[in-house]
Amino acid sequence: MSAPLFANASELLGPASGAGVPHALESEIRKIYARSPLYGQRFPLHPAPLQWSCYREIPALSKKEIIDRGHQAFFADYAEVDRGLQTKRFEYESTGGTTQSPMTVIMEEGWWDRQTRNAYLASPILRPFADRPYRKCVLAPVGCSSNLCPYEDHPFPHRYFNGTVYLNLSSDPFSFPESEWDRIVLELQATKPEVIEGEPVYLSLLARAALKRGVKVPSVRAVILTYGKASTQHGRRIAEAFPAPQVDLYGSTEAGYLFVGEAFKDNFRVVDANAFVELAPWQAGSTGLPPARSRNPSPDVFQIFVTTRDREAMPLLRYHTGDIVQRRPDGFRLLGREGNLYFRPDGSLVSSTEIDAALPENFACWHYMLVQTADRRWDFHYVSDDAANHAEIEAAIAQALGDGVRVNAFRRRVVAPAASGKFALLKPLAR
Repeated sequence: MSAPLFANASELLGPASGAGVPHALESEIRKIYARSPLYGQRFPLHPAPLQWSCYREIPALSKKEIIDRGHQAFFADYAEVDRGLQTKRFEYESTGGTTQSPMTVIMEEGWWDRQTRNAYLASPILRPFADRPYRKCVLAPVGCSSNLCPYEDHPFPHRYFNGTVYLNLSSDPFSFPESEWDRIVLELQATKPEVIEGEPVYLSLLARAALKRGVKVPSVRAVILTYGKASTQHGRRIAEAFPAPQVDLYGSTEAGYLFVGEAFKDNFRVVDANAFVELAPWQAGSTGLPPARSRNPSPDVFQIFVTTRDREAMPLLRYHTGDIVQRRPDGFRLLGREGNLYFRPDGSLVSSTEIDAALPENFACWHYMLVQTADRRWDFHYVSDDAANHAEIEAAIAQALGDGVRVNAFRRRVVAPAASGKFALLKPLAR
């Protein structure tokens, strides 16, 4: 049986021996089986060298299964974890997407710091910050993914942890009063960060606040877009206030950092030190689309299955993240979550990248959300300080979505996030 595709650098996996699984991957799989009883209960593993045929039989792990079984299922003796939490040997986070229940994630002390360092080393832009002290400001949902953000309204000096300042004290940046933006911008100036990191909508609105106040932060050398999908509109607005290279850093609380690349350059690469990322051809029909559309929209579009590396607590094996990537000449493009992708009547794929490209060049907004309200009707909500030409926007987006589609544009003061604090760019009807 032929080997499955992986997004990792070829030198990481090394040569396979015929139908055998490469040593690096097999070694990690066996360590995961030894550390967590969950996998042996789901699929017993024989002691003979692994073949690809056996690897493919290992059932994929879903977020729903982790939630249903509970995080305790990963540990033979959960009392040890309780003791570890008391002594700070273990940490825990709660994460939840926009459509699923919260998941508790247990991580060993220092695991996320290693994830971050590995991601920085994999990025030419972030590599200079990997092994030296630097100042960073973070603006993201309060329950932000895996940075162990504070949950209380600590005054400014007490939100400074290891060179990082967490700027926001509540979620939903559209609800921040001007006095809150005054505080955030003042703390940004006081910190003089070399790196700004955050959810793209939050950073876009931070750029608006800084521009409105005439504030510049010349110390900034890199901007990290993470926690959510960024549009080119976000990137342009952020660059107006913080003209520094932008890095797109993708990961999740439960899996760690997986991809890193220059924002909007389609050169995502796997953080090889953190995970093995398997590529499986994505059949559009897996989202429940009608049979006429049940085909892979491109031979270079994949769903990903993640196997974490060197993780002790809650290691993941063939974890189905629900994210779709597209192979490009210089790396990968993250298309988004399966549920946030749309298919034209002819079966071709539309992601937020196609919507970005369709918007008129003279259009500018701080954030937008395109919502499907009926089979051939969509609403385009955007936040901007100036009204745009709605007829031009509606025609451009409708053409991108396919024949017979009608689009209505609405200028808004706010666009509400999901309960998790995350924002979506494209929201097709559930199929």
